[in-house]
Amino acid sequence: MKIAVVKETAPGERRVALVPEMVPRLHKAGLEVTVETGAGDGAWFADSAYTEAGAAIASRGELLSGTDLLVTVTKPDEALVSGLKPGQAVLGMLNPLADPGYAAALADRGVTAISMDTLPRTLPRAQPMDALTSQANVAGYKAALVAATAFGRFFPLLITAAGTARPARVLILGTGVAGLQAIGTARRLGAVVSAYDVRPQTRGEVESLGASFIELSSVGPAAGEGGYARALTDSEREAQQAELTGHVARHDVVITTAQVPGRKPPELLTAAAVAAMPAGSVVVDMGAGPLGGNVAGSVAEQSTVTQNGVTIIGAGNLAATVPAAASSAFARNVSALLLHLAADGALAIDPADEIQAGVVITHDGRVVHPATAALLGGGSTGGARQ
Repeated sequence: MKIAVVKETAPGERRVALVPEMVPRLHKAGLEVTVETGAGDGAWFADSAYTEAGAAIASRGELLSGTDLLVTVTKPDEALVSGLKPGQAVLGMLNPLADPGYAAALADRGVTAISMDTLPRTLPRAQPMDALTSQANVAGYKAALVAATAFGRFFPLLITAAGTARPARVLILGTGVAGLQAIGTARRLGAVVSAYDVRPQTRGEVESLGASFIELSSVGPAAGEGGYARALTDSEREAQQAELTGHVARHDVVITTAQVPGRKPPELLTAAAVAAMPAGSVVVDMGAGPLGGNVAGSVAEQSTVTQNGVTIIGAGNLAATVPAAASSAFARNVSALLLHLAADGALAIDPADEIQAGVVITHDGRVVHPATAALLGGGSTGGARQ
């Protein structure tokens, strides 16, 4: 099987889907690797490093010819998709639940689409392939650094001859992988950290990192499937927002991490909550994206300052700002999934396999992923676009 690694074209995207370290591992499984010229430049992986590892280097036009599988981090752009032929495949974070029409377009071209962000994450054998977790880990780390950089005071307690500086009070909303990493990083920087999640079972993880867990009396447990929180009802969300406002006002920095696959992120901080924060406070919204964010007034990939002097940073793609580490982690996930999908050096699609049932979105001209098919009007596996 011939694999082509694409140079990312999305604005601000510096990651690369495979790093040189993974090339020999794939070669041993009978997979040939070709890398687009300059694909690794944003993460400081030179073309020469790929050739030394055994990969070939080619232009984009040369990539498409004879390639069986394109590997990418984010969705390939329209120009690349238009060059794909029936029988070819594409693997990456395709986000089909947020953009099912994109999946339908790939199906219409006869392209097999494999999306890493629909991986069934609760399966133990799928964990080495879990790109959502690996990228959230990187993003949570960077969120704390972004907050510390924007905050006009120290994070740690400092006692000097000129006086004492109290530690920053940091609140993390959402204690999944990103939230826990943000907690750990903020703690290592010396901040006093609190955290909240609608899943009370995360209290132990929060406290093990040295943070305090906030309980809200207005909202009961809201654990959902697959480790995610369930969507709150309107009345629950309003009560949550109102009670959170009081906690938010007592913190210097707030980092929000709540995301729902394929749906608009929940708004955790209302305009009233932001207005209640003191001047100089910082909010980092990791949920910010095309569908909205966790914070009223946040704009994806932008920093804004409110009238009362609160800096709101829309930071939905922080992993791309730590490109070397994020790419290395992503490449390990990709390699694990490729080795699972390959049999005798070829792509072997098996709908009965639990992992493939989760990640294979289109095949043989159809949208075969149940949740994506349902969004397009088909209700079952194998349901084509209607």
